Amino acid sequence: MKKIRIPDNLTTLAYKTIRNYIWEGRMDEGSRLTEEFLSRQLGISKSPIREALNRLESEGLIHIEPRRGAYLRTFSIKEVEDIYDLREALEAHAVARAAITAELVEDLARSVERSRRFLETNDKLHYIGEDVSFHARLARATGNERLVKTLENLQQQVWLFRRKTYDLSRSNAVESHSAIAAAIARHDKAAAERLMREHISGVCAKLVAHLKEQRRRSEAEASDLVAAG
Repeated sequence: MKKIRIPDNLTTLAYKTIRNYIWEGRMDEGSRLTEEFLSRQLGISKSPIREALNRLESEGLIHIEPRRGAYLRTFSIKEVEDIYDLREALEAHAVARAAITAELVEDLARSVERSRRFLETNDKLHYIGEDVSFHARLARATGNERLVKTLENLQQQVWLFRRKTYDLSRSNAVESHSAIAAAIARHDKAAAERLMREHISGVCAKLVAHLKEQRRRSEAEASDLVAAG
């Protein structure tokens, strides 16, 4: 007797729901998600939830501890810098290798307009999704599925530590996407590649500066507590 396969749509639904819960910043470091909790909240069995959690772990968003639950991945400042360094190289490569078609040009332009609309209405979740979609569309234009998957995983991790620093660069990101799309539309790959590198490195610089300031404040507060004690 063959094991009954869990419907893909149910697993995908669980995956997207849990991922969005994380993206919305509703799960903090140290919090945990259990199959029992998610099963009650979503009203579905544990099997699709287990598969969804395994997928999220493979993408680097969570780590699962047997019999304890799933926890958010945490990243050091060095790890953040390394991720952005790799992402910059791969995103620039995607631009260089992308096959420019009328469909790609139209898709990128529409993505920019959707991002602008989501930004104006402060629709954080859809804005994040559109940001991911813009970069994924360029990656798919290379025809390299390994590149697509690698960048998708990197993007998931990026938004894991950017979800609480959403306001740092969101307005600049739309203008950066617009400039990249315009360069692609005129078949100027050299300019598009340069703009992509500037976009990724600029976001990284702002994020790292923010994280360093957070660390400085935490260390100062800890020092004050020791002095007061």
